[in-house]
Amino acid sequence: MLAQLRAAATLLGVLTVLLGLLYPLAMTAVAGALFPEEAKGSLVMRDGVAVGSRLVGQSFADARYLHPRPSVAGAGYDASASSGSNLGPTSATLAERLATDAAVLRARTGAALLPADAVTTSGSGLDPEISPAFADLQAAGIAEARGLPVDTVRRVLAAATTGRTLGFLGEPRVNVLAANLALDAAAPVPADGVPTASASPAG
Repeated sequence: MLAQLRAAATLLGVLTVLLGLLYPLAMTAVAGALFPEEAKGSLVMRDGVAVGSRLVGQSFADARYLHPRPSVAGAGYDASASSGSNLGPTSATLAERLATDAAVLRARTGAALLPADAVTTSGSGLDPEISPAFADLQAAGIAEARGLPVDTVRRVLAAATTGRTLGFLGEPRVNVLAANLALDAAAPVPADGVPTASASPAG
């Protein structure tokens, strides 16, 4: 019996060191060497300061910025509470929320038809990208808020659009943070016009 306990304890110790320490350290080192940007969180820098991640969405409320899709992660885009609503298609709560959000968006944009991602949340609640259709729906409002021609805003959004992976996987998408940084470059926010975004590119 004692020999069996000794063997089990030895095996537990060896596996703990191998799989709980050495393996994670090795994978971290390999990831850092092969994918240095991704291993550091795909951070986006501006003037030497991290303003967000290319892979993790954040909330924007200011009219001068492109807005992401809705989020139910915490109070919205809370990286420590990543989740979806888990509400099914027969949920009255979900139907009410969708109807309310759609009515607000239609009133703001004048659009009769809305892209699905304009009112639906993602499974993670941290989606960094939206559809080109949702981005284009916001172009006129952004142009008005920034005093830019709408064609200029559309060019910025087009430049922030990524096509299908390998030409056939997924759908085209617009990275919200990249687009907003490009919008700031095209029409810088004045010194006395501090953005009211809950998490703006300026930090």
